[in-house]
This record gives sequence, structure tokens and C-alpha cells, in this order.
Amino acid sequence: MGCFGFLKAMMFVFNGIIFLAGVAILGVGIWVKVDSGSILNFLGKIENTPAELSQVLNVGYLLIALGALLLVIGFLGCCGAVRESKCMLLLFFIIVLLVFIAEVAGAIVILVFRPLADELFTKIGTAAVQNIKKDYGKNADITGLWNTTMSTLKCCGFYNSSDFMDSPYYVDHNRQYPPPCCPGINNPCNQTVADGVTTITGCFPKIKQLIDDNTVVIVGVALGIAALEICAMAVSMILFCRIKSMSA
Repeated sequence: MGCFGFLKAMMFVFNGIIFLAGVAILGVGIWVKVDSGSILNFLGKIENTPAELSQVLNVGYLLIALGALLLVIGFLGCCGAVRESKCMLLLFFIIVLLVFIAEVAGAIVILVFRPLADELFTKIGTAAVQNIKKDYGKNADITGLWNTTMSTLKCCGFYNSSDFMDSPYYVDHNRQYPPPCCPGINNPCNQTVADGVTTITGCFPKIKQLIDDNTVVIVGVALGIAALEICAMAVSMILFCRIKSMSA
């Protein structure tokens, strides 16, 4: 019974982690859908964005669904182990197996269609620059969203400060750039000053660099989740077989 009890405890720990992960992902999904100042909603308000972006903006619903699914998985695994329910353990195994297969398929799709993602980002960049040149300094909502994004990410424009050239703000302020493009400088933020600030890049390069710098962490987390799922499936099947043999 010592080994059996250890497996039950491991099952409880595995699914406790899965349950907490579900809560976190569900919270992020709700935040993405509710927070009107988030980057996704910000991109959604840019005119002339590519039609493919509408699929990306549904990531909030995807996170909510994934979080809810993880909550169900965690509940089934914990209750199945504690109550020694063969039905719950088998249902848990099937759901986790389907999720694992879907994750592998999703990873393959991302690798295969990565060139399409690069093309999508190019279209988003073109639309974002056009949006800046048309509405920044004239539309209060667009101006506020860009200012919030630049202040949060410590960046300037979508690609660089030149995105603001010929914008309403640039024209009305005697060819000056917004203050986030020249942080910590009291002089007017003109072309010369902005070019001399080497610590500020565009928001898109900033996000891309952030992802590139954390690639190892992202891959490690993905592999850790996959290993956790495999261990959870193995433990659940061992418990199922053990309970089945004990009840025979």
C-alpha cells in the first residue's frame, strides 16, 4: 500500500499543479478580453489591419477555454485519485492524451506556417505606421493607447521614431517626437536628439527581442508541461489498473 499511496500523492500533486495553471491561464484570458488597454485590443483598433489579425485577437477566448479545460482536468485527476474512481481516472487519461496530441499538432503547425506569421507581422507593421501618421496627436484614444504602450514597454513607435514623421503630433509640435522617444532628456525631442538615444527601440523590435531572449525559458516551460502531462497519464493509468485489480 506504500507504493499505492505514493502514486496517489503524486497524482494529487500533478493535478494540483495543473489546476493552479488552469486558474492562471483562465485569469490571463479574462484579462485579455476585459482590459481595453491591452496590446491585443490596441492592435484591434488600428485601421487597415490585415484580416488574419482577427484570428489572433481571439487568443483571449482560447486562453479561457484552455484554462477551463485545465481546471476540469485537475479536478478529475485529484478526485479520481482521492476517491479511487476508475471512471474519473480513465476520463482524466483520455482528456490529457487528447490535449497532448493537440499540443504536438499545434507545434507542428506553428513550425510549418511560420513564414505566414512573418508576413502577418509585416502587414501589422504597415497598418500600425499608417495609424500613427494619420491619428497620433489628433485622435485622443489612439494617442493615449500608443503613449501607454510606449511607456510600458520603454519603446518608441512601432519600428522606430521615424514612424512619427508627418503625423499630426509631429506637425503641430514643430517636428518633435513624443517624450517616450527621448526619455530623461529635457531638450525638445527632435530628430537629432531621438537618433542619439540608443537605449530606445521600436515596440515591435522590443517585443521580438524579449521573445528571443526568453526562447530557452519558453522551450523549457513547454517541455516541462509535456513531461508533466506524460507523467500524469502514466500515474493515472497505473492507478486505474491497480484499482481495477483490487476491485476484481
